[in-house]
Amino acid sequence: MPLFRSSPPRGDKRGDPIMALVNIHFLNLQNNYLFADIAKKVNAFKVMHPKADVISLGIGDVTQPLCPAVVEAMHKAVDEMATADGFRGYGPEQGYDFLREAILQNDFRPRGVRLSLDEVFINDGAKSDTGNFQELLHWDNFIGVTDPIYPVYIDSNVMIGRCGTYRDGRWTNVHYMPTTAENGFVPELPKGRPVDVIYLCFPNNPTGTVITKQELRKWVNYALKNDALILFDAAYQAYIQDPDIPHSIYEIRGARKCAVEFRSFSKTAGFTGVRCGYTIVPKEVSVATFEGERISLNQLWLRRQCTKFNGTSYISQRAAEAIYSPEGKKQVQQTVGYYMQNAARMLSVLRGLGFECYGGEHAPYIWMRVPDGTTSWQFFEQLLYGANVVCTPGVGFGPSGEGYVRFTAFGSHEQTEEALQRIAGWANAK
Repeated sequence: MPLFRSSPPRGDKRGDPIMALVNIHFLNLQNNYLFADIAKKVNAFKVMHPKADVISLGIGDVTQPLCPAVVEAMHKAVDEMATADGFRGYGPEQGYDFLREAILQNDFRPRGVRLSLDEVFINDGAKSDTGNFQELLHWDNFIGVTDPIYPVYIDSNVMIGRCGTYRDGRWTNVHYMPTTAENGFVPELPKGRPVDVIYLCFPNNPTGTVITKQELRKWVNYALKNDALILFDAAYQAYIQDPDIPHSIYEIRGARKCAVEFRSFSKTAGFTGVRCGYTIVPKEVSVATFEGERISLNQLWLRRQCTKFNGTSYISQRAAEAIYSPEGKKQVQQTVGYYMQNAARMLSVLRGLGFECYGGEHAPYIWMRVPDGTTSWQFFEQLLYGANVVCTPGVGFGPSGEGYVRFTAFGSHEQTEEALQRIAGWANAK
């Protein structure tokens, strides 16, 4: 039955039908998405300076082509789709078994992690699932985020009304856990009111820093003690250089009972335009009803996927499978090494110019402190106008990001070197 206004009837005795109403929580989102704001500012600069050759070290998009093993697999998959016998229509919402088995065999079993096939859900990239997973949780759960952090974690919770009111750069119903130089980029466990849902991202975006097994164990123990859920973003695990640094939260005993893990092939294998990743939802992890009944998140997520997701394309999944072949592994490592060479060069030059920098050793991001008295957006504009180089203002990642900017190592060697030379010339001329 339609709803009607309480105003006096006009025409129809029952009154005028109520129009479609907006989800007011979307109106609470702050201005534009960070990277949309950057794009607007850069485009405005290009309009005013049409001859300027702008180099972006800001948005984390890759530049190197897909590796040969991936391209070959995609060609083969396309050829299959061109035949009656090889054609694939709708695939399994949770992904094809060939890719899920390859993931288990290569990403987890070598690190001592045992998972089953039905705990792996193939997606179109980690961003989608990290944003969508909160749909399974009650609207008034209290969330905690490392600060600074990837904006999607908070924004997706704002959309459902979970974050409260935005005041002085912070949401009133979000527990911010500063991850800064002052605490060695190791967030402290929440004190006082327990946190229900914890977002962790390691290697971290934007700081490029990592977490030890000892520190990660503290978070798992906290979650088990407080019946909290950890949403762990491991999109950059392939860039870890130290074998003792955990690639997966499931390397920690007990994590299967309290953690969901998100991964992506976007930065690992250059899939930003191909779109493929996966989410691990162990069958042991559960949440409670108000009556105390335990509900399996694995089953809820499967139900959600079957309702709202038609699966990742067969071609993309065959491409992802190829990175686990012997040739694919070598080629992907070469690409990862290429970007890490950029990171090492960036660290060397920027530190040589006197800038305080972090990250860049186990992740393709450099987190740089801006000069005292300068905001991150001011530095962004100074660098854009002074050197025609784009960075990302740290404040866009949260209140603790103010005073920093992020550089990415995803450019070509040539563009990275050119950008660094420009930055050096600009910095030395100041």
